[in-house]
Amino acid sequence: MHIFTVDKKDLLPKLAARNIFGLISDEMSLAEAELKRQASSNIQLVDRLGEYVRSSGGKRVRPALLILSNLACGGEGRSDGVIRLATVMEMLHTATLVHDDIIDNAELRRGRESVNARFGNQMAVLMGDWLYMSAFETSLKERSLEILDILTRLTRKMTEGELMQLTVIGNTDISEEAYFDILRRKTAYLFSGCCEIGAIMAGADPDVRIALRDYGINLGIAFQLADDLLDFTSDEKALGKASGADLLEGKLTLPLIMLCREFPEFKDFLAGVIADGSYENGARAAVMQKLKDNNTLEKINGIAREYADAARKNLEVLHKTKYSLALEEIPRYVIERRN
Repeated sequence: MHIFTVDKKDLLPKLAARNIFGLISDEMSLAEAELKRQASSNIQLVDRLGEYVRSSGGKRVRPALLILSNLACGGEGRSDGVIRLATVMEMLHTATLVHDDIIDNAELRRGRESVNARFGNQMAVLMGDWLYMSAFETSLKERSLEILDILTRLTRKMTEGELMQLTVIGNTDISEEAYFDILRRKTAYLFSGCCEIGAIMAGADPDVRIALRDYGINLGIAFQLADDLLDFTSDEKALGKASGADLLEGKLTLPLIMLCREFPEFKDFLAGVIADGSYENGARAAVMQKLKDNNTLEKINGIAREYADAARKNLEVLHKTKYSLALEEIPRYVIERRN
C-alpha cells in the first residue's frame, strides 16, 4: 500500500491525546464487533460471562496499537486478519485481568464488580482459560507460525511475570531490577507483541518490525509506571478500583521501592500496613507525605517520560504519516491519562 508523507506541524494540533484513537474509529468499531462475536458462545453460561467481561469496557489500547502499527507500516488496518488479531490481543489482556483479580481477591474492575466477585473464583478461573483458548483458536486462522510464536512467547512471559510477582508479595526488600523484570513480563511484552504483529501483517521490513517491537516495550514500561502513579494520585471513581490497593495486596511498586532503598527504616512501616491490610490510623496519609517530602512521584514521572521518549525515538524508522504521528503521541497519552 502506498505510504503518503505529511508535514508533522500540520497534524499535531489534530492529534491531541483524546483524538488519537479517532483516526481509527472505524477499525476499532470492527474490532469491538469482532470481540463481541468471539466472546459469545452457544453455551448460555459462557455467553453470559463473555458478555459481562466484554461490556466492562476498557480503553482498548492494545488492539488500537496493533491497528495503528499496521497502518503506520503501510498496512490496510481494517482487513479481516488485522481486526481478528487486534481482538486476540484484547482477549489475552482480558484473560490476564480475570486471573489477576482472582489472585488479588479484587472486588472491583473498571468501576464494577470483578468477574470473581460477581460469579465466584471457580467460574472466573474457567472463564479466563476460555478466553485464552478462544484467543489462540482465533489466531490460528492466520496460518502464521511466526505470529503464533510471538503470541505463545508473550503469553508464557505474562504467566511467568504473575508467578514471579507472587514470590515477592509482601516483600519490602524487592529490588528495582526485579520490579522491572516483572513489569516487562506482565505488561510490556504484550504491548510489544501488538506493535510487532501489526508490522508483520503490513509486510514491514525486519528493521521496522524490530523498531515497533522495541517501541512497544518502552511504551509498555511507561504505561505501567504511569499506572503505578495513578494508584497513589487518582481517586477510586476515576481509577475504577480502590486507590492504594497495590500496597494492601502486598505489592510494592517503584515509588515505594525507591523509598525503601533511600530509607530502609520505612520498610517496617510498610510491612505493618501490608499485615493490617488496611490504611488505619493515618497510614495512607503518612505514605503520601513521605512520597511528597522526597519528590518520589515526580522522580517516577521523570523515569516514565524517559521511556516515553525512547518509544518515540524507536519510531524514527517510519515515514511520517498521520498514523505514525499518532503512535508518537500515545506515549504522552499514557503518561498524562487520569484513569
